[in-house]
Amino acid sequence: MSVLDGGWSLRPRFPLAGVFGVGARDEIWWKRAVSAVVALAVPDFALLALGRLDLAVYTSAGAMCALYAHALPYRARARMTAWIGLVMTGTVAVAITAAGLTGSAVLLVAVGALLAAGHKVFVEALRAGAPGNVVLTFIGAACAFVPHRLGEVPGHVALTALGAVFAWAVVMAPALRRPHGPERRAVARALEAAAAVDGPAGRQRAAAAVNAAWQAVLAARPSGLERLVVQAEEALVRTPDADRLRAWARALRETGTVPDVGLSGEQHEELVGLAVERTAARPAKVLPGLVPVVLRTLLATLLAGWISLLLGVGHPYWALVTAAAVCQANAVLSWKRGLQRALGNFAGLAVFTLLLPVSRTGAVVLVLLILICQFVTESLITRNYWLGTVFVTPMALLMTEFAAAEPGFVLVTDRWLDTCVGVATGLLACLLIVDRRAAHRVGLSLARLERARESARAAAPVPAATALASALTELREAVEGADGEWWRRGLPEERIVRAERDGHRELARLQSLP
Repeated sequence: MSVLDGGWSLRPRFPLAGVFGVGARDEIWWKRAVSAVVALAVPDFALLALGRLDLAVYTSAGAMCALYAHALPYRARARMTAWIGLVMTGTVAVAITAAGLTGSAVLLVAVGALLAAGHKVFVEALRAGAPGNVVLTFIGAACAFVPHRLGEVPGHVALTALGAVFAWAVVMAPALRRPHGPERRAVARALEAAAAVDGPAGRQRAAAAVNAAWQAVLAARPSGLERLVVQAEEALVRTPDADRLRAWARALRETGTVPDVGLSGEQHEELVGLAVERTAARPAKVLPGLVPVVLRTLLATLLAGWISLLLGVGHPYWALVTAAAVCQANAVLSWKRGLQRALGNFAGLAVFTLLLPVSRTGAVVLVLLILICQFVTESLITRNYWLGTVFVTPMALLMTEFAAAEPGFVLVTDRWLDTCVGVATGLLACLLIVDRRAAHRVGLSLARLERARESARAAAPVPAATALASALTELREAVEGADGEWWRRGLPEERIVRAERDGHRELARLQSLP
């Protein structure tokens, strides 16, 4: 049967419902917040003591690396943060070298746009996670528009590298006290999700949590946690002992020994082997749907920066960064992010207007306000993106004070115009560049689900259920990704509904087995 059931068609659905809703905080938000504040504060106050706060933009660039990788086990975290630090340092080197070679704002916008596209590829290929490419792009674009002499480049790059090394140390410091903390949290979340299985949606959430736990456990040193992940996996096919699973989760969140679950060695080896096979089979290359997003990012950032210049804005890189933030995996997600970005930035300008007179009472006050904004941002941004940008905006504007003070009216006006331009060009790029492979990926996901259903009857219940639940989740994600494009080929709606229904029925059958 063909994957497609129709030709290209217009599907303009840009919702408002839920765009500004406030969710729950991420449980580790405070780890990112504290790490970022420490990584920023130490070099900032050191430079303040030396009377060189004008150099804080470079150490702050390196310090921003402390925002990444907090959910990863420490071995993986060390590698990820090192990569982020290298890319951040390279970004600053390219940006300030370009600024030293040319004073042409048109060319510098092009450099910033190329960096933005490269950052998008990097964070997706490395699966860097939040805060994604926007922090890297902001630093690169901002540094490109700070006047430089070529002789200053090595010293400023060295300061960025020093800030990144310190951020790496801050992010890794908790390993001295609790070396298995991240993987324990991942397994605890899997156990809690397994205890809450109450239907198809609950099974899919549990399957996603179990897959995340396997990823964390297999990336870390052996610690006995594998047996608990197997127990969480059992809940996909058997009625769970919810109280026991929650008790194990509570024990993991403490610092005691890993609970002994009594799994036989043979079961343990078999299921861990299957988990290794599943995770190793996942492609580490750039995601297939990334090319349209990269092209959107490149087009949107170029247009945003150049239009900002035509409007006479003195800070065109703000428009560029806004456009990069708006460009998401599909048009609907970009629409939502554009609305969130606009609301957050406009509210943030009001906060900045209130803070600016206070910040100019002294350098110490300026640094403290930036640190407070950073902490509050991390406390809010996982609840909804727009809430975080309310405090990201004044923080970014206050950081411009490191180099030189500008009239507040000019800063607010420039940022207001750049927000409008960046959101508009980001959305325009998403309308012009369509992901033509979205429907094809739905077809591949359907085929995988059908293979998983066929093999489920011959496989052991637990691995069969895990593979089936994973395939169902992949299909739903592919459908939602394709459904978010405003202009796409038709999807086989009836086949999708039937495949999902049959997959859930097969999961129910596996659950009924002894």
